[in-house]
Amino acid sequence: MHVPDGFLSVPVASVMYIVTAIIVGTAVRQTNRHLKESTAPLMGVLAAFIFAAQMMNFPVAGGTSGHLLGGALAAILVGPWAAVLVMTTVIGVQALVFQDGGLAALGANIFNMGILPAFVGFGIFRAVTGVLRSSRAGLLGGAFVSAWISVMLAALFTSAQLAISGTSPWSIVLPAMLGVHVLIGLGEGAITAGAVGLVLSARPDLLGVAPPSPPAEAYSPYPEESA
Repeated sequence: MHVPDGFLSVPVASVMYIVTAIIVGTAVRQTNRHLKESTAPLMGVLAAFIFAAQMMNFPVAGGTSGHLLGGALAAILVGPWAAVLVMTTVIGVQALVFQDGGLAALGANIFNMGILPAFVGFGIFRAVTGVLRSSRAGLLGGAFVSAWISVMLAALFTSAQLAISGTSPWSIVLPAMLGVHVLIGLGEGAITAGAVGLVLSARPDLLGVAPPSPPAEAYSPYPEESA
């Protein structure tokens, strides 16, 4: 989904740069204003994990492959504004160091793979867990659904940008992108749900869930005998 240079028209690339710059700037202000002491190191860990995970592709179908986007996962754990900064860092380093995605298309790539999944994924996760009352099944189901939908929307927006730029007609790019990313989204959902499950077991407070109380000592009617 990393759009290379030359695939977007100048107007499309320029608009996406402006929109992305405004949102990232807002994310910086919002994160600085509401950043918790425990969030900063978690953002670093998330950035490292997502960066490494995006470097590993898994086969999908027809010789194509996909990789984790991670925007929904980041938003679930640190909130959408901080997630935007995490994803901007990851996608920016990939473009600058590994040439994964073009510099002219960097604004579009950050929007498609970072901003959109963060806000959409977070909103869907909150909606699902609100209905299911933050049960374990609700948290895992919400993580899976939010990740899958975020991938599909990212593919849809990428298709729209390519079609508007005249790179490929709608009739070709849309079914091709959505068809492949239906499967990639399943992988994204499984990875996201698995990661949320691990966090839920180790640090449920990160998901706003109180840790389980220790079992109460069994009552005995007989007094303890002193040695």
